[in-house]
Amino acid sequence: MDPRTIVVLEGDQTGQELLEAALRVLGQDVVGFELALPRFDLSLEHRRATANAVVHDAAHAIREHGLGLKAATVTPEAAGDVGSPNRILREEIGGKVIVRTGRRIPGVVPLGGVHSPISVVRMAVGDAYGADEWREGEGLDEVAFRTERIERGVCRAVAEFAFRQAERMGAKVFGGPKYTVSPVYEGMLKEEMDAAAGRHPDVAYEPQLIDATFALLISSSGSPMVIPALNRDGDILSDLVLPLFGSIAGSESLLVAFGDDFVPSALMAEAAHGTAPSLYGKDVANPMAMILAAAALLNHAEDEECQTAGRAIREACLEAVAEGVRTADLGGHAGTSEFTDEVIRRTRTKLEVWASL
Repeated sequence: MDPRTIVVLEGDQTGQELLEAALRVLGQDVVGFELALPRFDLSLEHRRATANAVVHDAAHAIREHGLGLKAATVTPEAAGDVGSPNRILREEIGGKVIVRTGRRIPGVVPLGGVHSPISVVRMAVGDAYGADEWREGEGLDEVAFRTERIERGVCRAVAEFAFRQAERMGAKVFGGPKYTVSPVYEGMLKEEMDAAAGRHPDVAYEPQLIDATFALLISSSGSPMVIPALNRDGDILSDLVLPLFGSIAGSESLLVAFGDDFVPSALMAEAAHGTAPSLYGKDVANPMAMILAAAALLNHAEDEECQTAGRAIREACLEAVAEGVRTADLGGHAGTSEFTDEVIRRTRTKLEVWASL
């Protein structure tokens, strides 16, 4: 992995505007060192013009360099169109795990007892998605079938990354699949969770069935948590967990591929929101999630200077909001550019102070 190169995947509408804001924060005049930022145009127009060749090229670049930052893109619904770039990227990068982290934003009231960060670590492949489906019979006797599969290697990647993420966050590993009802299929993930708990004895481990996980999330004590999950369960969990914090503006999404010993070999980060066409060109959208996605890449880079910059950017975002510099979605009046300027100012100040210490 090359920690000083981030492959930039351009997108559509407001997604592209927010990407540009995040790239400003990664400037050498802000973080204090130069990052190579090769760009690939993944706008819908260019994906159509290249018959998705640009998506394959971008995936190859991420495999080569290890880090990618992606703007939100439009996925056309019509059959025979270019489809979802995320599917191609996931397959060609070899992504096995998707990590979505929700965190409290200062001044935004969370729901229930949610106060500390929660990461959902889910399978990026297999399970209900990509399964073969068919029907047999007629009338009320018609029966629908679906073939689902999960792989031991993917289960281990989810479990191992979940425990390593919990170590980084000072969190507990919580939740799990419905292994009592499905001991053969869903039990495979539970087996790998138990094995990972043995490899990481210092991480608190509280396995729960998936239905209990949903119920207990609302009444949790507020401690940080990492939740490993099957693909379908994790997709649904993410859609619940992120809004629990009152806004998804503080949430980023990571796609992770692994090398030997389940060490990440490639990571692609993006915001958890879409292209927001109604906000396009108005300089009002909140760039926080996109900036946090960039910070997350730096945090995972095997480079101390990158990690320090990632921490500074993340803290600068949250402190700016805490002190009243907020976009309209968080009850403020700052525009995209104004908020980004404030994050840049605070990041510079933090890095200068830390360097003096």
